[in-house]
Amino acid sequence: MNQELLRIVDGMARDKNIDSESIFVDLEAAMASATRKHFGVAEGVEVQIDRESGEFYVFVNGEQIDIRKLGRIPAQTAKQVMIQKLREDERGSIYTEFQERIGELVTGSVARFEGGTTVVNLSRAEAILPRSEQIPGETHHPGERVRAVIIEVKEAPNQVKIILSRTHPEFIQRLFEQEVPEVAEKIIEIKALAREAGYRSKVAVISSDTKVDAVGACVGVRGSRIKNIVDELGGEKIDIVRWNESSQVLIGNALRPAEVRDIALCFELNRSTVVVAEDQLSLAIGKRGQNVRLAARLTNWDIDILTPREYSESMDILSRTLRSVEGVDDTLIDKVLALGIVSVLDMEEVGPEPLMQSLELEEALALEMVRSASKEARHQATLKEQSTAQAVLADEVSDKKPAASVLSSLASGTIDIGESVDEVSGEAAGDVEAKAADVTAADEASEQLAEEDSEEPEVLEEGSESVESEDAVAEEAVSKDVDPEEQDSEDKAKE
Repeated sequence: MNQELLRIVDGMARDKNIDSESIFVDLEAAMASATRKHFGVAEGVEVQIDRESGEFYVFVNGEQIDIRKLGRIPAQTAKQVMIQKLREDERGSIYTEFQERIGELVTGSVARFEGGTTVVNLSRAEAILPRSEQIPGETHHPGERVRAVIIEVKEAPNQVKIILSRTHPEFIQRLFEQEVPEVAEKIIEIKALAREAGYRSKVAVISSDTKVDAVGACVGVRGSRIKNIVDELGGEKIDIVRWNESSQVLIGNALRPAEVRDIALCFELNRSTVVVAEDQLSLAIGKRGQNVRLAARLTNWDIDILTPREYSESMDILSRTLRSVEGVDDTLIDKVLALGIVSVLDMEEVGPEPLMQSLELEEALALEMVRSASKEARHQATLKEQSTAQAVLADEVSDKKPAASVLSSLASGTIDIGESVDEVSGEAAGDVEAKAADVTAADEASEQLAEEDSEEPEVLEEGSESVESEDAVAEEAVSKDVDPEEQDSEDKAKE
């Protein structure tokens, strides 16, 4: 039995990756707890286990007892204590093991789903893959094999939380190490990496061996190596960029496939102004600014992309502004442009101190140059706001012109309502119908009044003679102050 105990301890130590000495200590603590409970004492209990033979030695107040005579209840107590201590040791072992494996690529199977979190079984432990660490648009199924990188391990009550990620940039680096032997052997080094998970990534590589092409080795024959990585990432695009110690060359490589004409670096602002042709502008910026954004992260430079016309205008405004300052000549302007300051906004942000240090200018001159640039920058901002407002106003006017033309046509009767409604849309169509109805009602009213006016003269022609005679009598009676009725009676008497 004692040899069997030693075999059990040895097997548990291997399976749970726990030191066998820790298991022996846990056994001694469990037996001591059961013995104290059985004898009702708080102290004076000592338990020893021989590591060679597996024999138990139990002492109560210095007197040795036979542990097998303790009974069933102390055995159950020892069992519960032993299980609890073994779980604590196992959690400690798991935490220590995976804490050392942070950043490592692991493979597991999907166990279950808890809300948006995917629980992954890693044989010895369960890890979680939060929704925020999953590639957008990807789905998993129970039992599916999934690869991810360990980004965090932390202790929680009664468990160890192992957090996985498939969106972390380090995940791509581990995939390259697995798919490209030269990366694993450090012949090719990944110098920088920028990623927008699920959409696009840029990887800058360099080779320590002149005989090995860094980009070609990562791509593989007919793209075989990079294809495996892209498939693992669910179709995410990957740009392999050749690393260069020169920031200008690196920025140009990072912005590919766009062709760059010129690059101006301002080290004071850590800003790069890149000039590209008009037809290359959208390609350099990328969809929703993705290409330039990833290039900026990859190179650690703020990148402004301008067309040749915008670049020339910006430098012309800066040169004109500086020439207005007394004491500034063309040579000084060229020195300012050589610092990578290509606009009045750059001059305003740089401030006078770098100008004084780099160009050895007097403080008054440097302050005046910055002040003039700030004034011109505000002026240019005002002009830009005005042009934007005028463009918006012009768009609104152009949108309203079709509706106004339709209304005028309706009023003139050149088109009918059905055609006008087809020409305008949205709220304009409703306004056209309402105004057209008003125009129609006004036309009907005017026609009715015209008919009534044309009928009234006919009535007057039939009784015109009697009306004229009555008016004459009335006028004569008024002139003589005679009542019209009395005048009628007198006229009848004369007749």
